[in-house]
Amino acid sequence: MRRIIFALFLSTALLASCAPVDLNAPMPTFDTGVDPNAWAQVPAGEFHFGQHEDVEYTDAYEIMVTDVTVAQYAEFITAARADGSIKIVNEQVVGFYSGDEFRGIKHEERIEAGDWLYIPLSDPSQRITATSKISWGAQAGYENHPMTMVTWFGALGYCQYYGWRLPTEMEWEKAARGADTRPFPWGEEIARENANFYSSFDPFEDMSSFGSRTSPVGFYNGQTYDGYQTLDSASPYGLYDMAGNVWQWTGDIYEGMHYRFMRGGSKDTYDMDLRVWVRNNATPTYYSPGVGFRCVR
Repeated sequence: MRRIIFALFLSTALLASCAPVDLNAPMPTFDTGVDPNAWAQVPAGEFHFGQHEDVEYTDAYEIMVTDVTVAQYAEFITAARADGSIKIVNEQVVGFYSGDEFRGIKHEERIEAGDWLYIPLSDPSQRITATSKISWGAQAGYENHPMTMVTWFGALGYCQYYGWRLPTEMEWEKAARGADTRPFPWGEEIARENANFYSSFDPFEDMSSFGSRTSPVGFYNGQTYDGYQTLDSASPYGLYDMAGNVWQWTGDIYEGMHYRFMRGGSKDTYDMDLRVWVRNNATPTYYSPGVGFRCVR
């Protein structure tokens, strides 16, 4: 009898451990004090690029201190639809892209001029909701979280609407790393209190299964939130979330390749994938709860 009871208990525990994360459960809300409208200046000069620390050069530029938030993107959707810059078709936000030059290289796919997907509005993981027939807002609790479920076209479209652009891979890495050879934006080592990554045991993670929720932009700034102590994890230029939370689209378009590249790791990747030189790639129509972006100008 004891064996049967134990077996039943074990089966229940295993079933519970396989339960999916409820991404629509109430979100803990925290004010990080970090302004998502702030920009950081990155000076012209040399820096170390990539795992092999090649010396490269960039001109000066400004980059957003945080990822674009859900609230910011919702404001963009409202304004851009009102002036006709974007359209909503079959519960999808679409916008025009001028296309890529096609060279016919093996496995290359055509990216032609036309309307391309920005964000899917009906996906359960989408954090933007309609507040009226002509306006959109952020799901409650996600206003200051990074915008996710956005394609490369949707990230580029947002930046271009305001006269900005996506960072190149070099610009992104310099902003994350500074002028030295550190592997993480804050220094040489990584701790659970530095960033939102898989098994970091942050307030937004459900360790009963593979998956978690985003943290507010700038969350890892040295503050304590309901007893959870963070470390100040800004990059040398004062940028937050350049490692973990969400992958970030970059703007490079490489000859003969339709894939686009992302940097920074995410809430669903392991700590070593948060090193500044790690790259990921996907088609420009890809979207995920773990992919966002920020702009440069």
